[in-house]
This record gives sequence, structure tokens and C-alpha cells, in this order.
Amino acid sequence: MPDLYGLAKPLLGCIQPETAHDLALWAMQRNLVTGTPYQDDVLRTEVWGRRFDSPIGLAAGFDKDARVPEQALALGFGFVEIGTVTPHPQPGNPKPRLFRLTEDRAVINRMGFNGGGADAVRGRLQRLPAPPRRSPIGVNLGKNKETEDAAADYVIGVEKLAPLADYLVINVSSPNTPGLRALQNPAALTDLIARVQDALAKTVPDGAPPLLIKVAPDLTPEDIADIARVALDAKIDGLIATNTTIDRPASLTDRQSTETGGLSGAPLLQPSTEILAAFHKATEGRLPLIGVGGIASGVDAYAKIRAGASLVQLYSAMVFEGPNLPGRVNRTLAGLLKRDGFASVADAVGADHR
Repeated sequence: MPDLYGLAKPLLGCIQPETAHDLALWAMQRNLVTGTPYQDDVLRTEVWGRRFDSPIGLAAGFDKDARVPEQALALGFGFVEIGTVTPHPQPGNPKPRLFRLTEDRAVINRMGFNGGGADAVRGRLQRLPAPPRRSPIGVNLGKNKETEDAAADYVIGVEKLAPLADYLVINVSSPNTPGLRALQNPAALTDLIARVQDALAKTVPDGAPPLLIKVAPDLTPEDIADIARVALDAKIDGLIATNTTIDRPASLTDRQSTETGGLSGAPLLQPSTEILAAFHKATEGRLPLIGVGGIASGVDAYAKIRAGASLVQLYSAMVFEGPNLPGRVNRTLAGLLKRDGFASVADAVGADHR
């Protein structure tokens, strides 16, 4: 098959980012997008008793409605995370709401959890093999914009989607839904986790999927200590560090860098890795962490793993690098692990802290 991405890349760079994203989903649904997967035994790892052929995953945000999880896995990802999924359909924030900062290798979005809702996602996931899958598919849950009782929305998400997920994520860190980040407050987070765990126990009494919390990069040391304590006390299965940032580094040069929303991509690599390392230290390495933010190469992924990540995710770099990126990241990561004498990904997790 010809390299359709290579042919289309100049066009995609000239059209609105959200339109380009929709075109990518359309092409993937029709199996018109191919990658160059790379496999190596050193990349295989096990987390929560689930096998991952690679620790490199596709972050939430790309496939909000579970339209192309299998096609994404075929690009070479070891796992994918769909969502964020809200209980009810909602249009999201007004357009334009997605901005490509080409000069900075970054993206700003203020999408606002646009999507078809939990029922639409459930229908698509029901057509896939049931969990546990050979290549895990996680489900990222959020709340509808107008919902006052946030926990009630997460409970609905659990009830509708937990039986179809290899792992579940409570997203309390998007900057684009009013009040959402306030759920990272210790009291609010403790109550939210308790209600979600209760719903999870009732919905999937045997073999419930692991439950994770996705946190923001814009946290103080006190915030990190509080969230780590709550997570350990509640016996959460893991944390995802981090979501997009509301910060605007002075290094940004693109004229669109003043747009409101969450910033992702290359400028987020260092700060998100620092937050990841802080959570590894605050949890004493007792919780599996997924590192996300700014990954565009195997070197970046390796830095996250050495900082404490058992798994890593990328998304924004795909905007600039295309569908061959996961294969390149896997190949480089495998080489780095072997160079440094690690027999597996698990052996390298948190190496910078030892």
C-alpha cells in the first residue's frame, strides 16, 4: 500500500487541525492508514497482571468515541486509551478549539469533552473482543459540563463501560471543563474515589478493571503529597501523569501560543516528567504510573520510564510525526534498554531514583 500519510501530510498541515484530525479518523476507519510496527521481547512488560507487548500507548483524546482502537493498535501501540467519555453526548466548546503550534511542536486544545456519550462508546466496544485483551484498551471517564454532582457522572461511566475496559481512568485534570480540576482537592478526590470504587465493585464484582486517576501538571509539591496520600489510602491502582498544562512557557514562539486551553507536546516534556518523578517519590514506587506529556521519541519515552513510569503514552507528536511514530519509538526504546543492560522495561522503571 502506498504511504498515504506521506502523500497527504502537506495537505493536512494546511487545513484546520480539527478537520485534519477528523480526516485521520475517517482514513483509519477504512484501514487507509498504516504504520511500521516494531516488536522486541525487551519491550514486553506486565502491569496489573495484564500483558503489554510494548509500554508505548496512545493517550486519551485521539479516539474519543472508540472509533478506531484496533486500527491504532495496528500502528504499533502496545495499548490505547479511548475517551474522555461523558455519560451523555455533548458538542464541546465552540470552534475553533484546536491549535497546531508548528514552530513549538506543540498543540493547544480547548475541546471540552466533545463526544457521542457513553452509550455510543459502549456499542462500539461491545463489538470488540472482551477484556482481558491481548492489547489492552483503557477507557477514560469524564463528566458532562452542566452536571453539578460530578461523582454521579463518573458512576454512570463505570456502570456502562467498566465491563468493557481493560482499565478505567478518572479524568479530574482537563483544564477545559469548568470546576473539574477542583476534584483533585483531597476531600473531593477521596469522596469521588469512594463512590467510583463502590460502583465498580457492584458493576464488576469479579475481576474489576484497574482504576487510575489522571492528574494535572500544574500541581504544587503540597498537591502532589496530598494526591499521593489519597491514592495510597484508597488503594487506587495507578496514576497517569500528566494531562495538558495551562502554563505558557516563555520559550513558546508560535503566534497561536496565547490561545486558551491545555498545552501539550514538546514544551510539556520536562515539566510533566518532573511531576511524574515527584509522584514516584511520593508514592515510594508503590503505584504503577503512566507517564504522558511531550513524548516524541524513544529517548523521551525512556526518560519517563527511568523517572518512574511503568507505561507511557503519546498523542500530540503524532500530529507532526504521523503513523510511523510508535514503531520508531519502540525501536529506539528497545535499543536504549539493551544498551544500559536492562532485560525488560520493568527493570528500568524508576532507575533514576536508585
